[in-house]
Amino acid sequence: MIHPVPVPGHEGTYVDGLRLALFEEMERDPNVIVLGEDVGVYGGAFRVTEGLLTRFGPSRVLDTPLAEEAIVGAAVGAAIRGLRPVAEMQFMDFISRGFDILTNFAARNRYRTGIGVPIVVRGPSGGGVHGGPFHSQNPEMYFVHTPGLKVVAPATAADARGLLKAAIRDDDPVIFFEHKFLYRRAKEVLPEGDGLVPIGKAAVRREGTDVTVLTYGSGVWIALSAAERLAKEGIDIEVVDLRTLRPLDEETILASVRRTSKCICLHEDTRTGGLGAELSALLAEKAFEFLDGPVLRVTAPDTSVPFAPSLEEAFLPNANTLIRAVRKLTAY
Repeated sequence: MIHPVPVPGHEGTYVDGLRLALFEEMERDPNVIVLGEDVGVYGGAFRVTEGLLTRFGPSRVLDTPLAEEAIVGAAVGAAIRGLRPVAEMQFMDFISRGFDILTNFAARNRYRTGIGVPIVVRGPSGGGVHGGPFHSQNPEMYFVHTPGLKVVAPATAADARGLLKAAIRDDDPVIFFEHKFLYRRAKEVLPEGDGLVPIGKAAVRREGTDVTVLTYGSGVWIALSAAERLAKEGIDIEVVDLRTLRPLDEETILASVRRTSKCICLHEDTRTGGLGAELSALLAEKAFEFLDGPVLRVTAPDTSVPFAPSLEEAFLPNANTLIRAVRKLTAY
């Protein structure tokens, strides 16, 4: 059964925000197309593209073979010919199959030729659903490290809609990570009007005075949950939702840390070479004199994502691990 198109001004889930963005952008611009595995007849593995085939037809909603390299390659070619493709990875773990085309062609083409590649490669990432090591990864840092790519990771339903719209309108390639645990858990009233959210601007989700928590995706909800519990202890944490991992909103990050003087970087990605390391370096370079303690990282360990629910629970950062880190830092 095809669900009705979500309506601005009404409550919607994270998936609703994504679907609404696709419907609105495809209505607005006939050059926007969607392609990927099962995006048409089936409506997507997580039903993000449900209803698009009925509305826009098979010339704009293309079911592809199970071949991520071909999906990304076709999207790049279509973009160079004037279209604005949105390519779905059924799971972002398998974006590695299109890695060469993304990092060695799409990301470099404007520098090499002056021609941008306006594609969005989007799909579900992250754990918490017992998907095991091949369906639960957070591979964002491969792309954060690549000049020429923008990397986006929304945490809310409204941002899922608004940032996807901004990504589709961008004239260069955007890698768009959707945390699958949030798909039907993050709900809110979707804003009236266009709802566009600019790429490159973080959001302060909770103001605080004692510790800044820099995070994104599922980490935002972990941090907000921890903040409620810590408030009962008299510890006031500020939660900054980065929203865009490349480019980073340095202005908002630095302003927050200068207010609180202490910082924790929280992410579900593994520890070594994760965004927390880059954020720590940024703060050491540009906010050292404001820091009253070390910058701490709360992350997943450097292992594959376990399949067993009990092991996955131990692997993933959560409110308890963040609370322990906050207590340690406030006592420093």
